[in-house]
Amino acid sequence: MSASSSPVLPTSAFADGPRLLADVGGTNARFALEVATGHITLVEVLPCADYPSLSAALQAYLALPHIAAAGGQAVRHAVIAIANPVDGDFLSMTNHHWSFSIRAMREECGFTTLDVVNDFTALARALPQLSNEQKHQVGAGTARPNTAIGLIGAGTGLGVSGLIPSHGGWIALQSEGGHVSFAPFNEVEVSILQFAWREYEHVSAERLISGDGLELIYRALADRAGVPAEDLPAAEITRRALAGESQLCDDVIEAFCCMLGTVAGNVAVTLGALGGIYIGGGIVPRLGARFDRSGFRARFERKGRFANYVSQVPTFVITAQYPAFLGASAILSEKLASL
Repeated sequence: MSASSSPVLPTSAFADGPRLLADVGGTNARFALEVATGHITLVEVLPCADYPSLSAALQAYLALPHIAAAGGQAVRHAVIAIANPVDGDFLSMTNHHWSFSIRAMREECGFTTLDVVNDFTALARALPQLSNEQKHQVGAGTARPNTAIGLIGAGTGLGVSGLIPSHGGWIALQSEGGHVSFAPFNEVEVSILQFAWREYEHVSAERLISGDGLELIYRALADRAGVPAEDLPAAEITRRALAGESQLCDDVIEAFCCMLGTVAGNVAVTLGALGGIYIGGGIVPRLGARFDRSGFRARFERKGRFANYVSQVPTFVITAQYPAFLGASAILSEKLASL
């Protein structure tokens, strides 16, 4: 995939014009145009908070001068990968206030085709296309061909999906595994869970392994240490930890990485993911070498009688900048081919 924000768009190689690809999370909506198979360009990232609706953000993207002048070709086909369950025509986002009817949006935007899929379903479809330069292995293990692949990713929420091999291709799972109940591993995590229960009746994995989760872990560890907690956003907690400015913030990052290791190991044994576990989302790639030296991989392998099993499973951090576009493109191409 080639991605750029160049103001010059080549004429589409598709007979019916360029295709719109969107990757919508709880914080940002990313848009791009695909002008030929694998040629994805004009990427723009729009903050969700700046727009009253997804339709408004989408139309703002299409109205940008260099997009609107895209060779005079109208965009007729679009796919939206969104951080939300997709079940029926009406969607109301879990981690943002946007809600919409797929049919109404298609008509409002003048699309012939509008497909909406879960964002991690799209990201899962991209995994077989990632080059070695677009992923970074953490720990040991070797992927086995023609076996299941697992996917998790922490950002505004916690996404989970996977790929199951089928007749020479792949079936992407539409999973909401981030909402499973959080399972503590040790006394520290038990105390974090007990603190979280003060705020939430049900503490899911996503409540702790996410951006908001970093802030919740910080408050919990401060409470456990008997020190006052500052009002710190996740980005500042991460910055202080990486800069070596706060032991407490570093402890937060360590707890987060270990909890992620537990969930990743659970996905590995649940799916039989001998093809590997991939880690996406906005948080882990920003941790860089700190993630490599965290307890993530050791925790991943702490599965008792199944420790030897999971030790064979490789774990990869996705480093590609816009990987979900690859999967969204494949999904849209298949839909158009079936029409």
